[in-house]
Amino acid sequence: MIVKEEFLSRLRKIFDLNLYEVKVWTALLSRGTSTAGELSSISDVPRSRTYDILESLEKKGFIIMRLGKPIKFVALKPEEVVERVKKNLIKNAQEKSKRLETLKGDDVLNELSTLFTKGIKFVEPSDLSGSLKGRQNLYNHLDMMVNDAEKTITIVTTAEGLNRKLEALMPGFEKCKKRGVKIRIAAPIDSNNIKVARELKKVAEVRNLEKIKARFMIIDSTQLMFMLLDDEKFHPNYDVGIWINTQFFAQALEQMFELAWKEMKPVK
Repeated sequence: MIVKEEFLSRLRKIFDLNLYEVKVWTALLSRGTSTAGELSSISDVPRSRTYDILESLEKKGFIIMRLGKPIKFVALKPEEVVERVKKNLIKNAQEKSKRLETLKGDDVLNELSTLFTKGIKFVEPSDLSGSLKGRQNLYNHLDMMVNDAEKTITIVTTAEGLNRKLEALMPGFEKCKKRGVKIRIAAPIDSNNIKVARELKKVAEVRNLEKIKARFMIIDSTQLMFMLLDDEKFHPNYDVGIWINTQFFAQALEQMFELAWKEMKPVK
């Protein structure tokens, strides 16, 4: 059986499977019912690995094992697989969330906090920096920075980035506004994001950025997060950001932003 590599690659990303799993699964889909030996030959997966792969697919809800001699495996309808995978993902997420919730007040969390607070004393603020990959990781860190804000939040983003900010950071912005944090957002405003810009005006001052294309956020003139790639040209999984805790650099960038901010037009 010949299946295009591009198709297999898409299946791997969508269903979070490895290469052997998608090969065996698609092979079984093409047969409906088959033995491990037959699937090994069709999928070009080593026979020694086929049983493990089939067991893994069964646990994940992709196939059914039919007892007998020899043991056979039955493919489920793709629509049924999608529903099963969704249910498993939701169940696993709920279980992990419960485990994390139980850490609150637990000795494990207290010990981790002690390690962090004791270790941080030996690190100069100017040395605190890190890189993050993947847009979801970037926004998780941006959300943490927003929640830490005490005085000011300055954001420069793209037209599409403005839409993402509403979805990912609005709850944090609302809390910041209640604390009296001043929020300023600059982005290109067009017909695709004007509604979002007006929604963000409830918690921030939003202005139209026309001549500069950049992506960064400054918190309290101390913490800085800036993205290295053009979000229109790169897949979200490859997005990269740099976080720096440095008052010297953050203040300098904010001073330059002030000059540009005065020239921007407020969103009406």
